[in-house]
Amino acid sequence: MAHSFRPYNPEQPFLLPPSPQDWLPEDHLAYHVLDVVSQLDMSAFYAGYSSDGRGAAPFSPIMMVSLLLYGWCRHVYSCRKLAALCLEDIGARVIVADNRPDHNSVNLFRLRHGEALSKLFKQSVDLCQKAGMVSLVHVAVDGSKIAASASKRKAMSYGRIDAEEARLQAEIDGYLRRAAEEDARDDATFGPDNSGPNIPDEIKRRQTRLVKLRAAKEALEAEAQAAAEAKRLEREVKEAASDKPLSGRKPNIDPTPKDKAQRCFTDPDSRIMKGGDGSFMQGYNGQAAVDGAHQVIVACDLSQDANDKRLLVPLVEQTVKNTGRKPKTVLTDPGFYSEKNIDAMDAMGISVLIPPDRERCGVPSDPAPELTAEEYAAMSAIARMRHKVSTKAGREAYRLRKSIVEPVFGQAKGCAGSPGFLGFLRRGLKKCTEEWHWLCARHNIMKYIRFQRAQKSEPPAPKRHRRPSLGLDSVTLQVPMAI
Repeated sequence: MAHSFRPYNPEQPFLLPPSPQDWLPEDHLAYHVLDVVSQLDMSAFYAGYSSDGRGAAPFSPIMMVSLLLYGWCRHVYSCRKLAALCLEDIGARVIVADNRPDHNSVNLFRLRHGEALSKLFKQSVDLCQKAGMVSLVHVAVDGSKIAASASKRKAMSYGRIDAEEARLQAEIDGYLRRAAEEDARDDATFGPDNSGPNIPDEIKRRQTRLVKLRAAKEALEAEAQAAAEAKRLEREVKEAASDKPLSGRKPNIDPTPKDKAQRCFTDPDSRIMKGGDGSFMQGYNGQAAVDGAHQVIVACDLSQDANDKRLLVPLVEQTVKNTGRKPKTVLTDPGFYSEKNIDAMDAMGISVLIPPDRERCGVPSDPAPELTAEEYAAMSAIARMRHKVSTKAGREAYRLRKSIVEPVFGQAKGCAGSPGFLGFLRRGLKKCTEEWHWLCARHNIMKYIRFQRAQKSEPPAPKRHRRPSLGLDSVTLQVPMAI
């Protein structure tokens, strides 16, 4: 007996429901994105358009921002892929109301409103804070190296530039000499009208390369001179503030760049940095301060500096600015430790846990014993921090750092085979900083959407019968809170 199958006819036409709201389930991501955008301040996007009515009508900024957020929430960042979503993805078609923005329109909107789009991060923090997702009890700060839109093979060190410059100049001189010899020989053989071999193209390519090398050399020298001048001014300020001569060796204020100083020709603002797996990449240092309640990013920044020490204080200050409150405890890894950072946090009235030494794997030692105030004050700054993170309370608090900030970078870059942000699509520190703010805003908005979904899915609280009054309406009960 033959099996019976469900009807199947790929050529059978059918009609979609006429209402876009019926195309997707009620809890679809597209509807949540539209709801989030309706709560954002869009005045910065409208400010750049003329009001005289001339020219072709542009796409609505609300539609374009909704499309970008929807794509970012699905880890789609390319303009061409975003434009393809408007044709192939039903959620994107609902968002754009069946409009057809091409990749050029999407890219021009990002370029025109890059700064306004980066400010969406601050609005995402406000959105999460109003929803009660930000507690600031524990804020973990960390950085991650993110690949630039450039190859490390297109970078050259200052020590190699001189040798490469001499080699190119020798090749150019050789081509010019060869061209003169060929022209003289051809003029003697065929007459002055014969053009000879086509060498000028080779000269032009090498001269272009030579110009780039000299520009990179000048830029490295300018950076070294600026760093030397900053060291000199810092030394003068310290000497003016001190009553006696400063002890210790004077800093080496040399305006000459180091031989290993790198300069990339594709993205000059990027730097060669060591990634978490030990390999080197051409990229930037993405920083984030994450709240421990719901892993909301409360501050973010992008730096050319691979060292994290100088980035802690600006991130904490940005956290206070974005949330209007000081975090109770800041947790960082040993890469952020310095006495300046400890003093800065103490001046701001913020408790901080920064182990001066790298974490050791294996069985931990017993917690450090409690000290008296006199014993604690007599210790050096680094010894006090070692003791603070070695106590039982310090260990319990610092143990939260990995579970707060590390998953954020894993979710951003993709983990367990899921798609993620593989690297910047734009070039230059300013544009990559905007892109990093977009990525952090996308993270917060996804956290907000999931939080709202969880709130709606919770079953209603069971009704309770009112108990008769016991005459304690005016009595205040003191209930101890668990810490």
